Amino acid sequence: MNKIIRQKLANSKRRIQRRLAKSDLRGCAQPMMTARNIQYEIAERVHGLAYGGIGAIHLLARRLGLIDAIDARLHLLKVHLPYHESDHVLNFAYNALCDATCMQDMELRRNEEVFLNALGARRLPDPTTAGDFCRRFQAQDVHTLIDLLNEVRPRVWARQPATFFEQALLDLDGTLVPTTGECKAGMDIAYDGTWGYHPLVVSLGNTGEVLSLINRPGNRPSHEGAAAEVDRALRVCLGGGFRSVLLRGDTDFSQTSHLDRWASDPRVQFIFGMDATAKLHILADDLPADAWKPLERPARYQVQTSPPPATATRQGKDRAGACLQEYSPGRRGGCRVCLPALGLQKDLPDGRDPEEPGSGKRATTVIR
Repeated sequence: MNKIIRQKLANSKRRIQRRLAKSDLRGCAQPMMTARNIQYEIAERVHGLAYGGIGAIHLLARRLGLIDAIDARLHLLKVHLPYHESDHVLNFAYNALCDATCMQDMELRRNEEVFLNALGARRLPDPTTAGDFCRRFQAQDVHTLIDLLNEVRPRVWARQPATFFEQALLDLDGTLVPTTGECKAGMDIAYDGTWGYHPLVVSLGNTGEVLSLINRPGNRPSHEGAAAEVDRALRVCLGGGFRSVLLRGDTDFSQTSHLDRWASDPRVQFIFGMDATAKLHILADDLPADAWKPLERPARYQVQTSPPPATATRQGKDRAGACLQEYSPGRRGGCRVCLPALGLQKDLPDGRDPEEPGSGKRATTVIR
């Protein structure tokens, strides 16, 4: 940053700190907002922009080679009059970055002179033209766009410290997206009666960035197509410098046909939920006592109040220990209140026999 600019920003920060000082009680006899005669003027040389960082984002995309990669590999337009593929893709991205909620908001951006000047653009695609560009996409074109984005992504990761590459956390999830449209292609009814789509999202938990996004009808299961997208994300993370990868997902993504293949790579681990079937109940009950270990759950928030007296904490632990001593496999019922105090990774049945299917136990698969 320029030395003069840095000095101006520092002076501005000091002035704000002085104005916000609680010890300055001048002017308390009247309200703080005292302006009466406000006038607006339009400057000839200096203009303002609400989304001033858009120029820096565009400069980053150019320096990373993203713009050239889009134009070189994504071919959807036969003639460029006047827009190229990169113009359309970036137009969608910048529209979302500027808090837009729909394609129609592109009309606001393309009619803002300062916004056009910030991007060095003579004009930008209107919503109708942008919609026509979307309809040109086929499935292979979507995969091409995802692949070229993932090829550029490691250039951003390269600026991270060495500790960043210790382990990549890949999160798998399917989410329902309702729509009010009646004739949109591919929409269908979901299990809860929602009309819309059920996209698959594979994201990097370390940074929150989306590595893969596949749209599906609302009636499709969460795991459909997940294995192929996991393989794609594994190639990106391992090729980008991560030393290990941890896959995380719920029971829908525990696909036995792929677990052995992923576990064969020592760099890949996964934690998936497993449906509590009768077979798993039997296996869990046959485990020795030393197979169970405390489950450490990090606190969701930091307690601001003072801790309770030591005697109260001791009584709580004694009560939980007593409940465990009283429990036996042949005894019906169990205490679901005291177990969290000891943090055991096992749910005792509530009103059911432990051998009975559906007794409420949960199992978690952890492959190392």
